[in-house]
This record gives sequence, structure tokens and C-alpha cells, in this order.
Amino acid sequence: RPMFIGRTSPTRWVYISVPVIISDFMMEKDTAGITDRMRRLCSRREYCSSDILKKVSDALNGDRDAAGRVLETLVSERYVDDLRYATAYARDKATISGWGATKIRYMLSGKGIEKDVIAKALEEIDGGKAEVRLEKLLENKLRSLKDDPQVRLKLLRFALGRGYQYDQVKSVVDSLWEKSKENG
Repeated sequence: RPMFIGRTSPTRWVYISVPVIISDFMMEKDTAGITDRMRRLCSRREYCSSDILKKVSDALNGDRDAAGRVLETLVSERYVDDLRYATAYARDKATISGWGATKIRYMLSGKGIEKDVIAKALEEIDGGKAEVRLEKLLENKLRSLKDDPQVRLKLLRFALGRGYQYDQVKSVVDSLWEKSKENG
């Protein structure tokens, strides 16, 4: 039997037995309200299908079938689109956060987005701008590591942690290392 926890005073809690009767009408009304709420959320910013499924499932107390139906409605009405989400995510993380393609790919796959969708989203990232961003990031990091004996190693780790490829990072670190040797 479901139990309701009631409070008789600020320090005393009691359990009260309450029969729970949920009609199909109440469930339909509930999903309609949640669908409307998700429409409002999705019209403000992009969400991927796994984020919406989790939000709806939590709102429906774990009812995955009803949550799936709400998600299908949102996808059919184009409120939720994983390709659009992945493209916006990749663009923002590459330009604002300075992430490389590897880290973006890893984070998107963690959200349950399919590999082909991730590949299409990563095509939107400009490779030339990524190289320039990487160089600026490493120049700033190099300034903070002036007299450190392990500068090259720390620069490599830093850039690899940001999701850039090793070959790309090594060439930029080597060029920065040479510039810093020339400038003294």
C-alpha cells in the first residue's frame, strides 16, 4: 500500500496509508501538461533526446513508456533534434570553450547521440580556426609555465585534455617551444 508521510509538528512525522487511484484521464492530462512544459523548454534552448527522456521520465515518476511517447511527440514536432543539438554543442564547445574534436565526440557519445550524427556535427567545425584556437590556448598556458622544467610535457597534456589530436598538438608545441627558445 502506498504511504503518505504527514507532518503533525515540526519534529514529528507520521505515516498515513492512502489509496492511490490514477485514472487514464489523469495520466493523459499529466502527459499533456508535461509535453507542453517540454515544448516551452525546448523552444528556449537545444536539448538532446536523452536529456528530454530523462526529464520527462522523472516528471512521470519513472514511466518510460509514457516518456517515450512524449519524446516521440516532441521529435515529430521538431522540438527535439539530435543533429541540431549536436551541431550547436560542437560549435559552442569548439569556439567558446576551445575544445578539440576528440573531447566533443566523447561528450556527445556520452549523451547517447549516434556516431553518424556526431560525425555530421563535427564537420561543421572549421579546422583552420581550431588550429588557431589551439595555438592561442597553448601560448597562454606557456606564459603561465615560464620557468617550469616540464613545460613541453605539461603543454602536451593540457592540449590533449582539451581534446586535440596528438600530431596536431605536437607540431604546435614544437613551434611554440622553438619561438620561446629564440625569444629567450
